Amino acid sequence: QVQLVESGGGLVQAGGSLRLSCAASGRAFSSYTMGWFRRAPGKAREFVAAISWSDGRTNYAESVKGRFTISRDNAKNTVYLQMNSPKPEDTAVYYCAARRGSGVEELVSAYNYWGQGTQVTVSS
Repeated sequence: QVQLVESGGGLVQAGGSLRLSCAASGRAFSSYTMGWFRRAPGKAREFVAAISWSDGRTNYAESVKGRFTISRDNAKNTVYLQMNSPKPEDTAVYYCAARRGSGVEELVSAYNYWGQGTQVTVSS
């Protein structure tokens, strides 16, 4: 059974930095794509970033491009989201997700497994 456990959320000042982690277990993830999504209060869940576990290809939402970086540690089965220069509008619950296949998809429906989420609050 696939388990995704997020950590690293919290309160951060605008312009600071924060790193989220997603520990994955229950599968060999070499043929999977991992993604980060977020849901702000009153809004739908939206794509943030994705990385193909096999070849490291990445995809980013325009709103975070140049500020956030997704990466993976194969030995630790962990995916990271480095958030630099966060803005108050980045405040949301951040979710880790996994999908079978190597496409760095943006659609919520493309992902098969989800973590419970971690709250990120950016103060101005």
